[in-house]
Amino acid sequence: MCRKTILDWLVDDVAGCGVSSFVIVSNHRFLSHFSDWADRKRSSSGLEIVVLDDGSTDNDNRLGAVKDIEFAIESLGLDDDLLVLAGDNVLDFSFAGFLAYAKEKNTTCVMRHFQGNVEKLRKTGVAVVDENGLILEMEEKPQNPKSNWAVPPFYFYMRSDLGLFELGIKSGCKTDAPGSFIEWMSKQTAVHAYEMPGQRFDVGSIEGYEKIREEYTGIMKASNA
Repeated sequence: MCRKTILDWLVDDVAGCGVSSFVIVSNHRFLSHFSDWADRKRSSSGLEIVVLDDGSTDNDNRLGAVKDIEFAIESLGLDDDLLVLAGDNVLDFSFAGFLAYAKEKNTTCVMRHFQGNVEKLRKTGVAVVDENGLILEMEEKPQNPKSNWAVPPFYFYMRSDLGLFELGIKSGCKTDAPGSFIEWMSKQTAVHAYEMPGQRFDVGSIEGYEKIREEYTGIMKASNA
């Protein structure tokens, strides 16, 4: 029996929230790993899973996170609301609350969590929000953060906003970090920020990955609120 992976935890949770199809964008180097996983997952779950090769082989020719999303939209002709998750992060709570929040707000939405460490704020997106969670200002990796609301790479994009990817890229939006697009997008249309009810774990190193493999026990259903 195969050990359940972090990707399994995420996909199983999101599928349980009503999402029926999944797209994984991989660089060319690791394509076979994700393809093999997808084959096993499709066989065991019946889920619709597509793996795309963005053709990148190193940092010099990578598309960047924003162009990877646009690549998926254009390659598959995606025309629906999109839940986008960065693959090097995991959460200990269900996405159910986030999806319900997005449905209530009826806008593109991001997540936010309080971060008191200024150095950590300088390495992530930082949002200024009003009392209703509307983003008033967003900055990716600010030198002088204007709030303590850190924005991790988990996004819900409204179907009606998908055309903004092409416009944003043509307008000169930075394409490496996905938060750069939200920074630009929040100036074009309403974007709300959901306060996370649990923890996020960043798999930014081999050591971090090994620690999560040993300690991560999955999504705590009790924290769905």
